[in-house]
Amino acid sequence: MASQAKGLLSEECRDALNQVASYELHACYYIEDPEAPTFHTFFQDQADVKREHAKQFIKYLRKYKCKICLPVIKQRPDIDNWGTGKQALLSALQLENELNKLLQDLKASASRNRETNLLRFMKKFLDEQTRNISYLEYQLNYQKELEMSTQSEGQPENAAGTSAAAGQETESAGNSPSPPAQKVPKSAP
Repeated sequence: MASQAKGLLSEECRDALNQVASYELHACYYIEDPEAPTFHTFFQDQADVKREHAKQFIKYLRKYKCKICLPVIKQRPDIDNWGTGKQALLSALQLENELNKLLQDLKASASRNRETNLLRFMKKFLDEQTRNISYLEYQLNYQKELEMSTQSEGQPENAAGTSAAAGQETESAGNSPSPPAQKVPKSAP
């Protein structure tokens, strides 16, 4: 393409890069919410990672002498505070899925415009995004299991006996839920 011969990015890719950088910044300020319960350390780390990712995308734009014009993200999540750990995970997962969609759109634009350097640059971000989504889905499922376990403990006496017998069978099979390790996905270098 003519744009690659000059060392420039296509307009479509420039716009998509600006969109991703803007959304990374948007997500870092929302994830950093001090009201976030239980997962505060993870969310704080992710806010730092998102901020660093935005810087890397902006640096990439500067490398190709592209105009940096970060669009304003007006959408805010529906809840004003995180509420429970489950609500925080759902909101974070929604943000991560939206960011993943933007990254996939950028990848598609780069492929259409044969921007091979951009595709190589993006690989680490796409891989990390997949890990973050998997981690949040795992934590969300764990929270749901924990809630179901807590609810079953609060059942009336006769139902609890039946539930306890079923629980012993599950435990003997080695399928009792155990808390996951609080590992934070590694950030991109």
